[in-house]
Amino acid sequence: MIYFCIMKWSYLLIASFFLGGSFVPAPAKEKITVVIDPGHGGSDPGHLSSDKNHKPEKELNLIIAKKFGTYLQKYLNNVTVIYTRSDDSFPTLDDRVNVANSMGVDYFVSIHCNANERKTVHGTESHIHSMQSKSSVNLAKEFEKEFSTRAGRKSRGVKDSDDRAHSLQVLKYTRMTSVLVECGFLTNEKEAVYLNTDYGQDILASAIFRGFRSHITHEHPGIKFVKPVSSASTFSSSSTTTTAKPTTNSTGKYHIQIMSSKEAIDTQSPEFKKLGLGVTRTKLNTSSTFKYRYTIGPYSNSESAGNDLEKVKKNGFKDAYIINLSE
Repeated sequence: MIYFCIMKWSYLLIASFFLGGSFVPAPAKEKITVVIDPGHGGSDPGHLSSDKNHKPEKELNLIIAKKFGTYLQKYLNNVTVIYTRSDDSFPTLDDRVNVANSMGVDYFVSIHCNANERKTVHGTESHIHSMQSKSSVNLAKEFEKEFSTRAGRKSRGVKDSDDRAHSLQVLKYTRMTSVLVECGFLTNEKEAVYLNTDYGQDILASAIFRGFRSHITHEHPGIKFVKPVSSASTFSSSSTTTTAKPTTNSTGKYHIQIMSSKEAIDTQSPEFKKLGLGVTRTKLNTSSTFKYRYTIGPYSNSESAGNDLEKVKKNGFKDAYIINLSE
């Protein structure tokens, strides 16, 4: 069969030459299309947290999916985004597959949250149909890399049908690079809290964005994806420490520590900018896993810092606290 195909192709080339024709390669791709699939929806809530105040999986999937899509449209050129659902509807699994296959898209990314009988289990996973699909494997690895570094989550790695002992319809029957990401376990108390915060949702969505961006820029070097630095600086992988215009006192010893991280996070990222306060990132000289500290200040006294501390906590940084850097 291989020999026949080669001979047939050679014949066509020779015939084209003698008939005065010329071989014309397929035009280079100028843009790519991705289907974003928020899992579950409608009458299917997906997994649930033990906390009745938490959102069901279907809502979290939609929130993270839309944030991911917004990042793509805002910070990249030549990427078309299609959603399998943009509200609380329930497309069937066949519907989701058909949307992707019928439109000839390049990528399919399904967004989910996980569950396990053992409540101590936590972390992210990226699922593919088969390890034979190299493009899907590579994209899944990029997602897990960013979940671990950008989001500071525990990565449980890339899983295929053999690992799961069953197939997933949206991965098995879609005819393009397809990955289903599990953003965390709603059955783990601490992770459920994280998944239900704006901050956690922003960080997870930006990790998916970064992984996707890395993959497509490598796979499609002829397409100019990245917008000018002024437009895309929020997600620049080479960003340096920046500080927004300070709204606090220029002198003082009190600061609000809002968080720490393993990898550097741009201080102009959405989760920081929504505070409306200048955020400073400091690299620490420490053997600890968390190498970066994020603070607001300085303040001349703890009372002034306390006024902003309440605002910081209400905007998703519930573990923020006041520190005295002169001690």
